[in-house]
Amino acid sequence: MKTTLKSWATPLAIGAFAISGVTGLLLFFDIEIGLVEPAHKWLSWLLLAGILFHAISNRKSFAGYFTNKAGIGIIGAAVLVTVISLLPIFGEGEEDHGKENTGKAAVQAMEASSIETVALVLKVTPKELAAKLEKEGIVVENSSMTISEIARKNGKEERTVLGSLLGNPGKGGERDRDGDDEEH
Repeated sequence: MKTTLKSWATPLAIGAFAISGVTGLLLFFDIEIGLVEPAHKWLSWLLLAGILFHAISNRKSFAGYFTNKAGIGIIGAAVLVTVISLLPIFGEGEEDHGKENTGKAAVQAMEASSIETVALVLKVTPKELAAKLEKEGIVVENSSMTISEIARKNGKEERTVLGSLLGNPGKGGERDRDGDDEEH
């Protein structure tokens, strides 16, 4: 049996859409179990490839969508939403609506601070913070180490170490968006 582009492009697009759809829904509802986030980010490339090959293998039908108003309207709306979503006016970038993103700046300052400094901010002793991290399997050699240094020496992300100190281990200090702080 001869293998054609059509014979595998559409199944690739469908399979990749299933992965992207399920992992996207889980991320939307803050259910980050297993490898949901990296699978969503990295396997989205399969979706792009699948859709690209599907469009190529069905190019005559695809081109037909640009000849009717409904097709042009839907594709145009999708392009418009994409362009608008890339504009910095809704940003999570360095600046948010012309103002510095203070939350991000505070987290970066904490990550660059020593355990001693973080202890002062949290009104606990450096020993208490070190003990809290050690319960999570994170080794603190001395209290003058910064959160970034501790993370690097333990093969962790800074946000994970900081999250452990702030009471949400493994989640990088992120709280549920609905405010109940419960595990899902």
